[in-house]
Amino acid sequence: MFFANPFKLKKLGILGMNNRNINFIGKYNDRRDYPLVDDKLKTKHLAYEHNLAVPELLGYIQFQVEVKSFFKFIKNEKGFVIKPAQGSGGKGILVIVDCKDGKYIKPSGDVLSSSDIRRHISNILSGLYSLGGKNDIALFEKIVNFDDAFDGFSYEGVPDVRVIVYRGYPAFAMMRLSTSQSDGKANLHQGAVGVGIDISSGKALNAVQFNRPIKKHPDTNKELKSLVIPYWDDILHLSSKCYPMTNMGYLGADIVIDKIKGPLILELNARPCLAIQIANGIGALKRFEKIDKVYGTHSTIEEKIEFSKNNFYCDESL
Repeated sequence: MFFANPFKLKKLGILGMNNRNINFIGKYNDRRDYPLVDDKLKTKHLAYEHNLAVPELLGYIQFQVEVKSFFKFIKNEKGFVIKPAQGSGGKGILVIVDCKDGKYIKPSGDVLSSSDIRRHISNILSGLYSLGGKNDIALFEKIVNFDDAFDGFSYEGVPDVRVIVYRGYPAFAMMRLSTSQSDGKANLHQGAVGVGIDISSGKALNAVQFNRPIKKHPDTNKELKSLVIPYWDDILHLSSKCYPMTNMGYLGADIVIDKIKGPLILELNARPCLAIQIANGIGALKRFEKIDKVYGTHSTIEEKIEFSKNNFYCDESL
């Protein structure tokens, strides 16, 4: 594989972790802005201020003494999501798709009791899943009913689109599809499938699981090459607007598509992973260099998106 040779990696324009941390995250993301994306509650409030669509917040719990009262947030919901405000990598996210007689059903069919839910919330508050193990806040969100266009592409979970926005330009896109191995979560490190998406069209390019190429979803056997993302222009606009909202020049925007509400910002990431290069089959440095050359010449989001669609297309190759 080409990843073994550092000289070839450089020639191919592959962005490595050290380079990313120093010359992109360190250069374009001010540390004082990190809480805007590291804290999902702050991200949600910021999105509300900028009129950007997000999954509806049902409420949140901040102190252990409140844990027993979690019921008040979900009493009118058939399904809901509990997540740590400062969690990372999908850790601590609990998805409930149905509630019956005091029982809470996960996408896998596993059944949890009220005490299980309380224990999970308590673990979130104690910092079990948070960055640095700090005390955290448990958020309750309305569950996203994903678009029918994704039937068969994801297993027991809601798929999302990760868009890398570099200096305001959508530079890379990847759809993350949950699997049985990832426990219904769209997290690549836990076994989700990553599908590279053509910026110009929203169509699938390559697919990987654990950084290895695959052609079919491991659980549903669906041909991944046939994936086409609906609302593609809306997704590009929504993710691009996260740049002026956060002032971060190197950002990952995770977008979900609700069948009724359309694209919603699920969360933002100031340190997006590098596997998106593998899924797309092209090094990030090549695209970032193109953006650097024109930075400052496009004043509107529409112009930046048009540039990306005209320059980052499906027949680019390593």
